[in-house]
Amino acid sequence: MLLTPKRWKYRKPLVRQLKGKSYRGSTVAFWQYGLKALTSSYISNKEIEAARKVIVRAIKKTGKMWIRIFPDVPFTKKGLEMPMGTGKGDVDIYTAAVRKGRVMFELMWIPKEAAKEALIKASKKLSVKAKFVERWEVK
Repeated sequence: MLLTPKRWKYRKPLVRQLKGKSYRGSTVAFWQYGLKALTSSYISNKEIEAARKVIVRAIKKTGKMWIRIFPDVPFTKKGLEMPMGTGKGDVDIYTAAVRKGRVMFELMWIPKEAAKEALIKASKKLSVKAKFVERWEVK
């Protein structure tokens, strides 16, 4: 099931440009290995779900996974053949604002090679460039 917020304060907020680095959530905090974003972008709930499925298939019930991003920003889209000036479109998808440096997924209790392979496969499903990081790695 796709990730969506249960409630929201504003139904159609303005979408802001993502500038700068992520300071919160920029280290592997809970587990041992992580997937860190190298570029900034909005990631849709469909992309997060696709990456989650790839990781679950790769770790095969041996490890534990933690998703550190949540799609809470609604993106709107106008219908086809809609004339100009009819207002803002309906909410189409929910996205997570990911700035560069953000750790998006974390894994534990699996070998390093298997974790690296799973996270690199998952990074190909996302619209941001990402790299594999370890907990005690400084950068």
